[in-house]
Amino acid sequence: MGEVRDSYLVAASSAVALLQDPAVAAAWSKPSALTEFSVGGLAIHLSHQLVRVHGVLADGVADGEPIQLLDHYTRSTWVTAGLDHESNISVRRAGDAAAATEGPAALATHIRSVYGGLASALPAEPADRIVHLPWAGWSLTLDDFLLTRMMEIVVHSDDLAASVGVPTPELPADVVDPVVDLLARLAVYRHGPTAVIRALSRAERAPATISAF
Repeated sequence: MGEVRDSYLVAASSAVALLQDPAVAAAWSKPSALTEFSVGGLAIHLSHQLVRVHGVLADGVADGEPIQLLDHYTRSTWVTAGLDHESNISVRRAGDAAAATEGPAALATHIRSVYGGLASALPAEPADRIVHLPWAGWSLTLDDFLLTRMMEIVVHSDDLAASVGVPTPELPADVVDPVVDLLARLAVYRHGPTAVIRALSRAERAPATISAF
């Protein structure tokens, strides 16, 4: 299996463990560390980084050429949209609505099953597999899509851990390094190379933010 696929499964396994932490269930209905997002809604959103992979694999091989990874983000309105943009509001509403009906125990059972399916399916996928993203309207290579989900897992695992007062999961370099690289590339796209270089090397001239999103 490819390096990205191995790393994704490591990140996904970590997310499954976090979602089963009793602290998540205990704080399910409380506000999370993210504005206007409950802990349960955030947990659902984290789980979707596995559920969506399962979904695109089940849809079959996509037709047409995949777009480049950075184009996936430059075409997506949510990347530069504020908290009040409909794309972000809909994510929060969907997460909170699902959390209200599913509950932590049901989510834990479901996500264990999804992970088991992914652990079996991903090794069998061809190296050049293309997947279609129906919510976006374009396709990516499977490995590029897994990197986007791995980034979401790393970022939102920290959000969820901070929300419920547990340590942020420690992940190996094979997971963290490609995520940091992707976030840095997105930060350069949004703010320009000079701003990113100054933020990393010159505190006296650093911009207020180089956030990728």
